[in-house]
Amino acid sequence: MIAHQAEALVLRTWPVHEADQLVSLFTRDQGKLKGIAKSSSKSRKRFGGALEPMTYVLASYVEKPRQELVRLDSCEILSSPLSEPVDYARAAALAFFAEVLEETLPDHDPQDPVFRLALAVLEHTRAGQIWLPVTYFGLWIIRLMGWMPDMAHCNVCNRPFAGEAAYFSLQSDGLFCVDHKHPASRILAPASLATAAHILRAPIAALASEDWHRNRASDLRRFAMHALERHLERKLHAVAALVKLGG
Repeated sequence: MIAHQAEALVLRTWPVHEADQLVSLFTRDQGKLKGIAKSSSKSRKRFGGALEPMTYVLASYVEKPRQELVRLDSCEILSSPLSEPVDYARAAALAFFAEVLEETLPDHDPQDPVFRLALAVLEHTRAGQIWLPVTYFGLWIIRLMGWMPDMAHCNVCNRPFAGEAAYFSLQSDGLFCVDHKHPASRILAPASLATAAHILRAPIAALASEDWHRNRASDLRRFAMHALERHLERKLHAVAALVKLGG
């Protein structure tokens, strides 16, 4: 048996037996893994409040040879999303981060840039202030997963957008100019293209002082969410919740 202690983000839990839980963790050192937390629903000393989605913890677990599941012994909370008010919008944003990480990351594959991205957006996700972190996370995760198309040129003719709108489709990758857009394409406004360029070259803290109301870059968020769902080949529950909020 090999004992580990690692920084991790809790992604999801499932009840197992009477008091045990199956826990999905995104660890900094070993990537995503799953483990059994024995008696976790009864043991406040070892797990009290630490297994909520997107809780940042120091996880202690034991890995056994030829066993897929680790034994999760305890979690020390480093930062909890429950330490601040959680309104419906913030809950939807946290669910979005957790669901995307759960669905996109392969098991046992360390992804330190993704881990740092998740910590950064969590730090800036506040009640009533979700649209910057959701936009930032959505755009950066498709870039880090290798799913980001050229944001500056048409996918067909390579024409630069240069202040013009771009178009994206649910059926294909890439952005298109007005002459090569697909039927039923959605528009990506010039201001949103400029916002995307800013996001992809700046830390989130550099954008936090700006006004991020619900309508700002909503087309850019929709583009990132469509890209995620297309590559994952499934609808994301948290995306539906965010769309209902109008963002």
